[in-house]
This record gives sequence, C-alpha cells and structure tokens, in this order.
Amino acid sequence: MHSTHPPSASLLAPVVCWILLGAICAVAADSQTVSFRNDVIAVLSKAGCNSGTCHGNKNGKGGFKLSLRGQDPELDYVAITGDVSSRRVDPVDPAGSLLLLKPSATVPHEGGLRLARNSEEYDLLLRWIARRFPNDLASAPSLKRLTVAPENRIIVEPERRVRLHVQAEFSNGEVRDVSKLAVYEPVNRLVEVAPDGSVAKLQSGETTILVRYLSAQVPVSLAFVQDRALPQFPAPNNYIDTEIFAKLRLLRIPTSSLCSDEVFIRRAYLDLLGVLPASEEARQFVNSVRRSKRKELVTQLLERPEFADFWALKWADLLRVEAHSLDEKGVQAFHHWVRSEIAANKPIDQIVRDLIVARGSTYANPAANYYRPIRDAAARGKATAQVFLGARIQCAECHNHPSDRWTQSDYYDWAALFAPISYKVVQNNRDISTDEHEWKGEQVIFLRPGATINNPRTGKAARPRVLGSAETISAQDYPQALANWLTSPTNRLFARVQANRIWYHLMGRGLVDPPDDFRATNPASHLDLLDALADDFVRHGFDMRKLIRVIMNSRAYQLSSEPNALNEMDDINYSHVNVRRLGAEQLLDSQSQVAEVPLKFTGFPGGLRAAQLPGVRPESKGKRRAYASDQFLEQFGKPPRLLSSDTERSCECNMAQAFQMIGGPTVVELLSEQQNCLSRLLKSGMTPRSILDELFWKILTRAPRPGEVAALLPAIESSKNPRAELEDVTWALLNSKEFLFRH
Repeated sequence: MHSTHPPSASLLAPVVCWILLGAICAVAADSQTVSFRNDVIAVLSKAGCNSGTCHGNKNGKGGFKLSLRGQDPELDYVAITGDVSSRRVDPVDPAGSLLLLKPSATVPHEGGLRLARNSEEYDLLLRWIARRFPNDLASAPSLKRLTVAPENRIIVEPERRVRLHVQAEFSNGEVRDVSKLAVYEPVNRLVEVAPDGSVAKLQSGETTILVRYLSAQVPVSLAFVQDRALPQFPAPNNYIDTEIFAKLRLLRIPTSSLCSDEVFIRRAYLDLLGVLPASEEARQFVNSVRRSKRKELVTQLLERPEFADFWALKWADLLRVEAHSLDEKGVQAFHHWVRSEIAANKPIDQIVRDLIVARGSTYANPAANYYRPIRDAAARGKATAQVFLGARIQCAECHNHPSDRWTQSDYYDWAALFAPISYKVVQNNRDISTDEHEWKGEQVIFLRPGATINNPRTGKAARPRVLGSAETISAQDYPQALANWLTSPTNRLFARVQANRIWYHLMGRGLVDPPDDFRATNPASHLDLLDALADDFVRHGFDMRKLIRVIMNSRAYQLSSEPNALNEMDDINYSHVNVRRLGAEQLLDSQSQVAEVPLKFTGFPGGLRAAQLPGVRPESKGKRRAYASDQFLEQFGKPPRLLSSDTERSCECNMAQAFQMIGGPTVVELLSEQQNCLSRLLKSGMTPRSILDELFWKILTRAPRPGEVAALLPAIESSKNPRAELEDVTWALLNSKEFLFRH
C-alpha cells in the first residue's frame, strides 16, 4: 500500500534545493542572454570568420559559407544552425559543436586558432549554443550608432600607447561598451592594436585605424609625434598655408624653404602647360626683381593655349576618350569638345551637367560620347559615381560595400537612374580584318522612359534614387534630375571631389588620396582645408582657373622639394614638395622641345605634341608601323582609358623605361636628327661655354654649376667632333633625375 502520510521535511529539502537552484540558474542564464544579431555575428567578425579571405568569401571555405562581414544575418543563421545536418551547433554538448571546435583549434582548422577557449568570445558562442541557439533577428534591437573615443589624437613622446573605447548605441536606447567585440584594422604598420583596442606605437607617424562593429565603421586618426621644439612658420600667403601650417605645428614638423625661381618656373610650366619654359623665358623670369612675378607668371600661363591642351588631356583620361569604343571620328569630336570647354573656361559644374544630360548623335553632339564607352546602367552608374562623387561603389554590386557606407540596394537604385539611357547604332562600318576598335560609325543616345533594372537581392525593380538619399526620384527625365542634384552648390561631395582633383594634379597627392576614393575609411589628410577649397570653388562658380591660382600662389605649393632633417619622413602633410616622375606626355614633349625636332605619331600630321593627341593611339590600319613616339607613351604610363579613374595613369618607374631613355629609339632619333638644336647652336657662332649654358637652361632650366662646367667644357673645347660631345652632354642631361622628375 502507498502511504497517505505527507513526506517529511528531510525528504523535501533536497527537492526544494534543486528547484531553487534551477530557478537561480534560469535567472542567471536570462541575465546573460546572448543575441545572435548583436553578439554572435560580432564574434564571427572579430575572429575573422566572415572575412573575404575566409568563410565570407563568395564561395565560402571548407563547405561553410557566411555573408561577408555579417551583412546577411538571416543567411548566416541558416548556415550555422541548419547546414550539414546541424552538426555545427550541438545544444546537448555545446563545447563539442564544430562552431567552437574549429576556431579554437581543438580539431584541425585550416584557419588556425581564432578563438581561445578562455576568451569572452568563446564563452559567448558557448552560451548561445547551450541556450539552443535562439534566433532574435526579428526582435533584437538594431545598431543605431557607433562612437569611438578618442576619434582623433596626437600622442607626443614619451607617451606610446592609447586605448580606444568603443560604444554601441541600439534602437532601444541601450548603450554598450563593445571595445572587446569591435574589429580594429590599422591602414599601415606604424602601430599594433590589441584585441581590446589598446594601440601601441611601433614608429612615429600618422595612421588611421578602422574600427568596425556589426554594420558600423568609424575611422580613427592617430599621430605619434616625437618630442621636439615647436617649429616657427612664416606668414601664410592664403588660407591654404594657414591650414597646412596649423597641422604641421601640431605634428611639430617644420617646412622646407621656398623653392628657387628656377625651380618655380619649371614647376609652373610643367603643371599648367605640360612643357618646359623656353631658355630665354626662364632667364628673364629669374633675373626679374618684381616681387609679384610668380603670381603674374601663373596668370599668364593660364591663358596660354597649351593650358587647354594639357588639362583636356586629364579629362580625356577620365572620360575614356579612346578609339576602341568611340571610333576615331568620335574621339576627335569628343576631345575637341572637352578642349574647347576648358579653353573657354566653362565652369566645371556646367561641363558635368552637359555630359550627364547629353543625348542625340555622338558626332553632332560630342558630349553624348560620355555614354558610349559605358553601355549599360550599372557601368554608367559606377563611372559617374567614381568620376564626379569619388565613390567607388563597384564593391556593392554583390554585397554591401565592405569599407564604405553603400549597400547593395544603393548600388542598384543608383544604377536605375541610368536604365532609361539607351543608344542606337546608326551604322557600324567596322572592318574586322583591320579595325582595332569595337564600333565604327555614328550612334544616337536617347531615353526610354520607364526602363528599369532589378535588384538581384530583392528580385524587385530598383527604386531610382541618388546616392545617400532615401527618396525615390519621380521625374520622367532621370538624367536631368541627376544633373541638377549632382552639380548643385549644396552637393558638398561633388564640390569636394572636383576641388580635390585639381589639388591632386598640382600637388602630386590628393587631400583625399586616391582622389576618386572618398569614404569615411579613407579620410582627408586636411579635412578643414578640403572644405575651404570646396567652398572657394563653389563661391567662384566652379572656376577652375581661379582655384588653380589660389593653390599655386600658396607657400605650400612653392616649397622646395629638398627635405630637412625633421620633415624628410613626411609625405602626406606638404611640409615639402613630393618629387614625382614626369608624365608620359610631359616627358616626350619636353624631349622634343629640347631637341627642337617635331614628333611623329601614327595617323597624325607631324608637329603635333603628345599632349594634343585626342585619343590613346590611332588605328594601326593593318600592318602600318607605329612610330617610336607611340610606343614611348605606352611604356611611360599613358593609360589605355578603359577605366574611369584618376589612378589608371601610371607614373611609376621601371627598368624598361630606363632602357628606353638610355638607348631607346625616341631619344636616339631626337639626338641624331641632323636639323636639331645642336646643329643650330653649332652654326650660330656661339662659344662652347655659351652653348653649354644654353643646353642647361633648355633642359634643366638653370645655369650650369661651376663643377659641371669644369667637368664638361674642356672636352667640348678640345674635341675634333664637338657635335658628338654635345650629343653626349644632351643625352646625360636628358637622363638626369633633374630632368626626368618634377621637383
């Protein structure tokens, strides 16, 4: 029989204890609830599991695929909990889950150790699995803001460390310290960052650290400065110097002295005209005692026809003026239009507006050629964003941009603005056996109202909208609406990008560099200066010549390229001018100018300068031999114009270029030409010393130094073949660093 007596207190005690203990454990577990959206995804990012080189790769790794940097949590949840028969997570034996065994290297893992077993990240995953991996994607608060302190700081010796504190603010008002879950990515090797955000100096200099947590990223700028006396600075010429000197003062970096008059006139001619000053022009400038002569020189050069030639060349690179896509007639028409606009000092915003709204015949309306090399909506969107907004959105085509704010929807919604733009081939006279280009004949650009594209992620039609805006454009004429928005004085990004591009061409480095890569993770070296330049540009109606004058009249532009002991390591703060190799056209035109021998290019009449060529290279017409000048330009980095980017052009040096200068056909032909400058000088009756002086002024824009005269003049005076000696001298000067580089 069963007893009807109640259990004794001694028997109840263990039961009550177990119930209470269970309740306490449940409360503890609830108080330590792990969020898949905000914790698990953050741990996977911290460990690098969802990076592009690991499981975030488009094909995954080892049969396990995650979304890049956790941009698709729904996909990730399914991949973790549902794939491979749910073997990656085991709520019965959480520590035996593959999601923990692999990254902790308990079992072999190709990626090595990613999570230490005693780490906070390991514990978060363990507790999430033990709770039967709850899915809170629909209920978890979303991340609203990420803040990092400090966001900018200058650290002066003997201090060598700084700790970054990262806080995440969520949609429910919660603010959490996520310093240990954030990802830290320094852009260079000047510092070492610990997992908890502690930054240790490895060497002096400036660095940017990208701090990431979930979908947010914040760039942190740090500068580690040596402890030395504050330098003294001269009075600024304009607001550019004020901003440049202010930062150099904080960094305790002094400037170099001003460059000499000889260097300045050479620099100004190369930057504005792409050629060297004539020897007599240089002598007169150097001998002048006018205090305003530098300012006056800049104004004079801006009105020379060579200015329009040389700066049209820069825009032709960006706008892809090349015969493969445009055909020769299209190249000629488009290049002529660009050059005419610059020669007339057309405001940059108006030029861009005319390009965006252009339609009709690519021959009759040359601006319509803007759309001819970029034939579909996505290509037009990418090119327009990069050239005019400095936004490289192509990484958002397949997923959200990994280092910028653009989402995949931003990419396709922006591209949808270009979907109605179409073209019709009026004729295509291409001869496959001889024509190197894709099309040969007139085309017409027109609009197809209502045309659209689909967003592959949603499977629905994209919403036409401009970058950075949530509002759909409802106008029927998308190009007109886009042009109005793009070139509006209130569009700060457009003004910044165009001002920065001008700065880049004159200073050799953009305030944002590369100049077509504007993003929070690539901050400007001098943000206040960039804003001031943009304001100036807008205030003066996007007048390119006006902004050029402001930049070239600053002390920053006119500094020497000779560093001193305290600024020789600086290459981004403009304490001295950075030396750079001459561009392909500058170099070839300068050699031709020195030799006084016209250049020859395939398909063009003799006498044309390299900077005046409309396209990249003309059609070869079967077996017709290309001239050495054509090959020279290609070898020295003239771009094929297949990309809408400032960085397609290369000014890097290589051995092939060295061999070209030492004994290549271009230099040899210019020096051996019987009617070149050497023949003229020898026939002029000038003394050997006067001829030597003239060669130095023509080639290096300065007089020879006493040591150079002593080394060269005796051989010229005693030679039975003075022309051969002069050819050797000219060859040596043309191969000198002083000639090959812009100082």
